[in-house]
Amino acid sequence: MRTSRTTTDLPWLIQGGMGVGVSGWRLARAVARTGQLGVVSGTALDTLLIRVLQSGDPGGHLRRALAAFPVPELADAVRRRYFVEGGIGAGERFAATPRLTADEACPARSLTVVANFCEVWLAKEGHSGPVGVNYLEKVQLATVPAMFGAVLAGVDYVLVGAGIPAQIPGIATRLARLEPVTARVDVEGDDRPAELCFDPASVLGGARPGRLRRPDVLAIVSLPALASYLCRSPETTPDGFVVEGHRAGGHSAPPRGPLRLDEDGDPVYGPRDTPDFARMAALGLPFWIAGGQCGPEHLRRARAAGAAGVQLGSVFALCEESGLDARLRRELVARRLRSELTVRNDPAASPTAFPFKIADLPGTLADLAVGAARRRVCDLGYLRTPYRSERGTLAYRCPAEPRAAYLRKGGAAEQTEGRQCLCNGLLAAVGLGQRRPRGAVEPPVVTIGQDLGFLPRIAPEGRPYTAESVVRWLSAGLTATAA
Repeated sequence: MRTSRTTTDLPWLIQGGMGVGVSGWRLARAVARTGQLGVVSGTALDTLLIRVLQSGDPGGHLRRALAAFPVPELADAVRRRYFVEGGIGAGERFAATPRLTADEACPARSLTVVANFCEVWLAKEGHSGPVGVNYLEKVQLATVPAMFGAVLAGVDYVLVGAGIPAQIPGIATRLARLEPVTARVDVEGDDRPAELCFDPASVLGGARPGRLRRPDVLAIVSLPALASYLCRSPETTPDGFVVEGHRAGGHSAPPRGPLRLDEDGDPVYGPRDTPDFARMAALGLPFWIAGGQCGPEHLRRARAAGAAGVQLGSVFALCEESGLDARLRRELVARRLRSELTVRNDPAASPTAFPFKIADLPGTLADLAVGAARRRVCDLGYLRTPYRSERGTLAYRCPAEPRAAYLRKGGAAEQTEGRQCLCNGLLAAVGLGQRRPRGAVEPPVVTIGQDLGFLPRIAPEGRPYTAESVVRWLSAGLTATAA
């Protein structure tokens, strides 16, 4: 590791950084207080910030975090612009979120910095346990300013998946030193990446925060081959890995080789998609195993295979501190306990083209009638892809946006088939869906892992449980390993 941590300092449990707001600061703080790694999702935190402020900021938590931001003028401007005492009316729309671009003068970047600072600051408040933040490599326009906000708040770990996070270790080093960063942004159909330039001074102005600590970087990979590739250079080598299997919730890596689907329409994975943990251990960096690893016996096997421990998401997505809407959470648990829940690994739903787990719940986008009735709109744009316009300038498109717009931008019609707006759907799943004309509200999309066998053990008869109780239950595996 690049820091002074020893192997015995490493957490044996990482709480997954799930969805948009599911792994919020309350959940991460609850896990971190046990001494294990609590992780906040770093996706769409700018929208979460301004929508909670417009909802009246119950409890005043975000305003408390804003007061701790090292540039008071910037934090005050955010509070004045978005905070609504008592919250907006039931039929009112949330204000639009400024969109990120690769332009160095992009005004949305400062909001992204502030939002990530607030989420990590709240997760770290009142304890000394480790806190991490999870980013998607696919959301490249947000990563650098988002990471800077997390670094300002003292984040301990940065976890990055859904792509090849080769740039992240070097970016983390430079941001902690308050140095300007130039990151590469992939451009669809172009071998020449765009450059995203970010100078911390553009946010801090004359403010000088105390000494910043470089967070440890954990790359989320599916196989040792990618881990070995990242270890080819000191600049790209992370501090450790999370090896995530395809049954984990959210996005997963596609199978190696030609895509084949089973009778349910899920991608078929084979022996080539099974990670060799001996090869992972031979790299000499700590790693954690994720995807269907929930139980003391899984923890024992992971540590026997040389892993530092496990990463778990779904069990925390269904606990009391989760940000997932309580009604959806209860319905997921009840349906699984009645053996009535189906979770598909949909190869088409995500605009990223990565397979994406979707729970089949009535009233959500998994319901074909609900999806068909939703008017396609792209007003958040986190999963937009940069491309070169006919004039050679950088432009942005998303296969989940209105088809006519996507085709006008040069996209292929077949790329729009089956695509769902995950940005709006995931925000709706945490109770912050945008209000549409004539009283409509964005329908949610719910993602969860495909292995929920832990529920009868930890939540018999569907009883509520806490994040702390999950850690206590799993620790039996640690004790057995030590014995």
